Amino acid sequence: MEGQSVWTGKKRVALSSVFDKYGIYIFLVILFVFASIVSPAFLRPKNLTDVLHQAAALGILSIGQTFVILTGRGGLDLSVASVMATVAVIVAKNTGGQNELLLPAALMCLVFGVLVGLANGLLVTKRRVPPFMATLGMMIIIQGLRFIYTKGAPKGDFPPFLRFLGRGSLGPIPVSILSLAILTIVAFIVMRKTLFGRQLYAVGGNIDTAYLSGYKTDLIVTTTYMISGFTAAIAGMYLAGWIGIADNWVGKGYELDSIAAVVMGGTSFEGGQGGVLGTIAGVLIIMMLYDLILLLHLPVQAQYIVKGAVIVLAASFYVRRLSR
Repeated sequence: MEGQSVWTGKKRVALSSVFDKYGIYIFLVILFVFASIVSPAFLRPKNLTDVLHQAAALGILSIGQTFVILTGRGGLDLSVASVMATVAVIVAKNTGGQNELLLPAALMCLVFGVLVGLANGLLVTKRRVPPFMATLGMMIIIQGLRFIYTKGAPKGDFPPFLRFLGRGSLGPIPVSILSLAILTIVAFIVMRKTLFGRQLYAVGGNIDTAYLSGYKTDLIVTTTYMISGFTAAIAGMYLAGWIGIADNWVGKGYELDSIAAVVMGGTSFEGGQGGVLGTIAGVLIIMMLYDLILLLHLPVQAQYIVKGAVIVLAASFYVRRLSR
């Protein structure tokens, strides 16, 4: 009897371990099947393509957020949505819809994103400002600068090539999803196969030990914020290409969506645990939930309820892993 109890306990531990490791992917498959049953329109090629297009911008953004959260100690970036919106208005105003002006405007936007990340990183590492306060303050500053830049009314248009990146396809594959896949592979390699990636996980696991081991912890943390700003700039351009209209609030709410996707995907706020593959699964779950709300003709306010529920669910997964 005692042996059977021990065996049962081992099975529970094994199942729990499998759930902790693959639970996000299991939930993704279950949600896909559920959405297909409750709304046959979900499986229409155009709808699936639209979901993937929208998931691309959030996925690119969340990759950068993953780097930041992996550093631990409450690391997060709330300024990313402001970077996205600012990038969108910069591209619209400086290209005027002309393809030949897109490259210099895009480079300007990428530099802008990196500089915002650098400022966030220096505030967190050198001034010891808590990440929440540092990036929240930066978010508000960027909003103010953006409204000064646009005078409250963005002008200009997006080049056809940017629209192609945001909405076009190569055969059956959306260009934005192809870009997301490439960036995901690059991020995975950086995290798992490079010296920087090993140092990143070491800093997230225990920053004091990493410092005593000779790692340049401040440089590593600052670099993650610069990566986050860089991916936010890319995401802003892709989302602008998808929407096709210059607006001061492009990407509004994406900062919370990206955090929820990262944490739901298995990256711990304590740092040193998680990765980009789980983040992408979290992104797909969030976008599928939003799409299902629209297909079922539920009120738009339901999106806020779902967003809150997703954040709570992500937090509960995090607490469960932490307790183990």
